[in-house]
Amino acid sequence: MDNDTQRPEGTDTPVADAYALNWVDRYAPPKARPYLRLSRVDRPIGTWLLLLPCWWGAFLGAASAPDTAGWLTVWIFVACGIGAVLMRGAGCTWNDVTDRDIDDKVARTRSRPIPAGQVTTRQALIWMGVQTGVAALILFTFNWAAIGLGVLSLALVAIYPFAKRFTWWPQVFLGLAFNWGAVLAWTAQTGSLGLPAIFLYLAGISWTLFYDTIYAHQDREDDALIGVKSTARLFGRNTDKWLRGFLVATVVLMSLGIIFALAPLADPLSMSIALAGAWAMGWHMQWQLGHLDIDDGATCLKLFRANRDAGLLPALFLAVTIFV
Repeated sequence: MDNDTQRPEGTDTPVADAYALNWVDRYAPPKARPYLRLSRVDRPIGTWLLLLPCWWGAFLGAASAPDTAGWLTVWIFVACGIGAVLMRGAGCTWNDVTDRDIDDKVARTRSRPIPAGQVTTRQALIWMGVQTGVAALILFTFNWAAIGLGVLSLALVAIYPFAKRFTWWPQVFLGLAFNWGAVLAWTAQTGSLGLPAIFLYLAGISWTLFYDTIYAHQDREDDALIGVKSTARLFGRNTDKWLRGFLVATVVLMSLGIIFALAPLADPLSMSIALAGAWAMGWHMQWQLGHLDIDDGATCLKLFRANRDAGLLPALFLAVTIFV
């Protein structure tokens, strides 16, 4: 769409970077579509990226403390899935409220519900509150330590949308918020926060810097025009070198988390399987680097979405360690 084209208020137009023929645009009731778009239900990759660190924490916690594994792990698995949809939706709604004066200046985001006139700011805030409230009900099924961590995460969610206004590293703030589930789910599973969960959290932050820098290259030119900061603009032509560093950091930090968690069990098979998951994730990230073209927005979006599979790899391997 041409940058000067204005959408008439209230039009039911799909968001520019949504999946083609997604179920929201095809089947959802027209009145519900703007709210589902605010929550990014038509773009589920962000929900996966929020959810997967939760599963890392829950599965590694269960593997490190076999006496806690069982129905508790099953509930954490399910609850994190529901909670990721709700909290990602609430966070994205808040992001769109705070960015409403920026989104209409960027080609990719001009079609979002608020700048497109599909919902008002007040309606968006009410919708955010509803999602947060339901997510809180799920959080309250966990132990008190996990509940406390969940409440603390709200500060990170609130701050993130403003980061690109004052730092070249807004992806760090996204990483801090998006990977909090690793420490929360570990704590819900084991009853207390542990060093392995901290390593998982740091690995997730490094991974976020990797995939969100790729994502941010789609908006590099528009961001420069309006003064929005990002690691994509900061790294520029040196992006591949920085991403390689984030890849190594992700694998090393995740491996340390696994070693600290499983070494006390003295089980070489479980340790080997879990570490294989971390290295498989690193292989996938290396594959992404081999296909990266920072000047091709479609390729950047495709690789960003591919990180669902990258993050699923350690989750699957960690789940296997619970049963060996």
